[in-house]
Amino acid sequence: MSPVSEPPDDPASDAVAQGSAAAPESPVPTRQAGAASSGTTAPAAPAAAEGSPASQPAGSSSHRAAPRSGGRIIALTGAASFLGRNLIGILEEDPRIARVVAIDVKPPDTGGSKLRLHTVDLTAPSSEERVADVLATEQVDTLVHLCFLSSPTPATAWAHELESVGTMHLLHGARQVGLRKLILWSQTILYGAHPTNPNFLTERHPLRADPEERFFADKMAAEREFNAFGAKAKGTTVTILRTAPILGPTVQNYLTRFLSQRLVMTMLGFDPLWQFVHEVDAIAAFKLAIDGDFPGTFNIVGDGVLPLSTVVRLAGRTPVPVLHSAAGPLVSALWAAHTAVTPPAFLRYLRYLCVADGEKAARVMGFRPMYTTREALLDYVNAQRLRDVRLLQETPA
Repeated sequence: MSPVSEPPDDPASDAVAQGSAAAPESPVPTRQAGAASSGTTAPAAPAAAEGSPASQPAGSSSHRAAPRSGGRIIALTGAASFLGRNLIGILEEDPRIARVVAIDVKPPDTGGSKLRLHTVDLTAPSSEERVADVLATEQVDTLVHLCFLSSPTPATAWAHELESVGTMHLLHGARQVGLRKLILWSQTILYGAHPTNPNFLTERHPLRADPEERFFADKMAAEREFNAFGAKAKGTTVTILRTAPILGPTVQNYLTRFLSQRLVMTMLGFDPLWQFVHEVDAIAAFKLAIDGDFPGTFNIVGDGVLPLSTVVRLAGRTPVPVLHSAAGPLVSALWAAHTAVTPPAFLRYLRYLCVADGEKAARVMGFRPMYTTREALLDYVNAQRLRDVRLLQETPA
């Protein structure tokens, strides 16, 4: 999935959380995202009553949340990220939400009167106590963990501290308070691209992405930490949402960069099926998980699939077929020089299938995407064409 050439990236500019999400993405209009959320068919499960097992602390500690009054209080890590900013905008408009607590090192630009910002760096060893203090003081009932990179970075040690170690710090802090719900952002790309994959991967399928690639390994470690927390923390609903690669007019990630190039690398003799989810639908899925109680793991995907050749054609790009034997060394050299969008581990997704089954999310959560895979791609393409035109107009002769 790596290009022949790409301008070097600042590793911190692509992070989705602490010290991250600096890319100038425009927030998704909350009216649009709210429409996606209201378009679901299943009603949200009722919240646990005060004093019920679901409202009791997960562990014993001095950081016990005080009894809550009024509306719900939702906390988000990675609040300044693309998902965080847009989700905050929707939560601000929900009359059932009394307060939105942002946990990040920078403020989101979509906050309103309900927003409370707490500066917490999850890579710091002291962040466990800080998280516990914030959750208890704000009387948070639901914590949404969005503190993950949206694109790979050569700064693998920092990424590991942010995603894997940061998740451990967060959960150690969460164990000290009485959270009712935990929600984690994960990705279907973690299933891995393999020649033996079935046509549609269900949530029961193991995560088989390359464990040597930190972009995958740290996110898989975070899932293991959340599952372990859920097994021990009685009364806390743990929900993991695995989104397909997110596309749309405003999101920026490794996929949008891959498709923004005029020349797109493909693997000679391979044309795998690809699957996307529109940015509006991804945000709506998180709102569904906040509104209802849905323990477990769910694939969040758009309907339909597209061959990679069709994706490239609809994006208006020119495919450059490369022999697999040559692609690996080429992309390794480009990645080492910080001129590739992704490391060599992503080349497998140019060869083999990695498509997830969204039936469980539809059946249990009532999630119904507003956009198909094709429509998500076209919405991105239309916006990208406008960006390309502006770039040509701004480029001096």
